[in-house]
Amino acid sequence: QVYKGLDIITNKVSPQEQHLCRHHMISFVDPLVSNYTVVDFRDKAMALISFQAAACLAKQIRIDAPHSQACERAQYIFARDKIPIIVGGTNYYIESLLWKVLINTKEKTSTAPGPVADRKVELEQLDSVELHRRLSQVDPEMAAKLHPHDKRKVARSLQVFEETGIPHSEILHQQQEEEGGGPLGGPLKYPHSCILWLHADQAALDQRLEKRVDDMLAAGLLEELRDFHRRYNQEKVAENRQDYQHGIFQSIGFKEFHEYLISEGNCSPETSALLLQKGIQALKQVTKRYARRQNKWVRNRFLRRPGPNVPPVYGLEVSDLLRWEEDVLKPALEIVESFIQGREPAAQPVKMEYDVNENKRSHRVCELCDRVIIGDREWAGRIR
Repeated sequence: QVYKGLDIITNKVSPQEQHLCRHHMISFVDPLVSNYTVVDFRDKAMALISFQAAACLAKQIRIDAPHSQACERAQYIFARDKIPIIVGGTNYYIESLLWKVLINTKEKTSTAPGPVADRKVELEQLDSVELHRRLSQVDPEMAAKLHPHDKRKVARSLQVFEETGIPHSEILHQQQEEEGGGPLGGPLKYPHSCILWLHADQAALDQRLEKRVDDMLAAGLLEELRDFHRRYNQEKVAENRQDYQHGIFQSIGFKEFHEYLISEGNCSPETSALLLQKGIQALKQVTKRYARRQNKWVRNRFLRRPGPNVPPVYGLEVSDLLRWEEDVLKPALEIVESFIQGREPAAQPVKMEYDVNENKRSHRVCELCDRVIIGDREWAGRIR
């Protein structure tokens, strides 16, 4: 009953859930494709959701259309009068669907496995100082907003300029100045959206995450890692070209077991057991750290996001799983039902105060430490 009439776009799903309703975007990118980005995700997900695609198909595809066209039509969620549910996962990816915040540069020529030139990755090979110097020359405004050591963001801004000929800062200004735009980006794409935020006490969450790692190990995580290492990673390690910063290998779970996987069979059983335990503890720690970052993202980007273009965020308390029906399931269904019917739900959205004058990209130098500090809040913390 919960799943009936829904389409799920997610990267986390069990086989049991897939039998209950249709899931999209699972196991569709080859593991060796390293240049699949949030832009690719956004484009594919929005094509599945798209009002425009649904309207176009409604006009062009007849009821007696050939089987291939009927199958194509079945891909589009709104064309089938279904409701898309976006499940995360990574809140940055969800944000890319909610707001106009990403920038398209040149179109990719291929998503086939194998090496494909990625200008951002090439730029990241440069020294941080040189990278920031280059950005300062072509986009001084953006350079002032980014920390000199944040190679990923600096490289991305340089890539935007090189591939569009327009400074990154200028494109962001254009987005913010569109109707419905705000300080953090462009307008909301889907005005009738709501966010359900499942959160728990930190102690309960940490305990649950540790148990999840134990359950994953019991379900065969190590064999899956060994198989993936043999098929995709062993040759890269041997040739000293392993990259845990891009593609699927940056996912939680691979690098934590790197030492164990490359030494298995080449060291004593005692050493192997120690490396295994080291990997398990590292996986638990990084999983808990990632969960904290996810919650911080919701607070800072969804709840403290200035401007009028923010969907309501409804908090659902999941600390006590024995109260799942009354604390999570029933209120969630009531909230969604209210949105479908166009009425205000009984539940109140979460509200957090924010300072409309706060500058998240202010640039200051702490002379005592000789460090660059980006953001008013970070600077206040430094002063304290």
